[in-house]
Amino acid sequence: MSNKPSIVLVHGFWGGAAHWAKVITELHRRGFDSLHAVENPLTSLSDDAERTRKMAQQIDGPVLLVGHSYGGAVITQAGDLPNVTGLVYIAAFAPDAGESPGQISQETPPAAFENLAPDSHGYLWIKQDKFHESFAQDLSPEEALVMAVTQKAPLGSTFGDNVTDPAWRKKSTWYQISTSDRMIHPDNERRMAERMNPRKTIELDASHASLASQPGPVTDLIEEAASNI
Repeated sequence: MSNKPSIVLVHGFWGGAAHWAKVITELHRRGFDSLHAVENPLTSLSDDAERTRKMAQQIDGPVLLVGHSYGGAVITQAGDLPNVTGLVYIAAFAPDAGESPGQISQETPPAAFENLAPDSHGYLWIKQDKFHESFAQDLSPEEALVMAVTQKAPLGSTFGDNVTDPAWRKKSTWYQISTSDRMIHPDNERRMAERMNPRKTIELDASHASLASQPGPVTDLIEEAASNI
């Protein structure tokens, strides 16, 4: 029986649980045997936070929540559970009370903002032919193509959903900044990281898809967090 905490991985917009594939295999190789990845509906922050809570509530013992992109807002909202002992943000939103991901993005728009396209049902997509350059410019064209074709679009209204009680104000945190991020402006990531006063912040020369392009350093940060909660 491992004495390592359980890890719950939370994906963001335009992806699913499989975006964590390389991190999952690396964590498993390092001896983490209680790994879970949420498949969020991306229909509202409350829906996604509830889905994440339900998964974490099924786990006995300490849980480390790890959020990528919008998944950071989800773990911020859902991380108040008593068995959640730490939060790791991977190129992620970390809104304060009364803040939404959309508000943060509007303050300092990301480079790829114009490559988002709403459809007639209210879902917001990354244009397929712009996905590689927008989301994952440091992945191969083939990997980015799979992400583009399988992307999971959020309801556009989700961008405006506010966090109510940010868990990062009460729990230990760690943050990874992607310095070449085109989906969340790197300066926004730095600002969000600084105000939460993480136990550790790292910067990677990576795209928004750092969990796929640099799974080793991302896993290093998760492992360090897991060793200190």
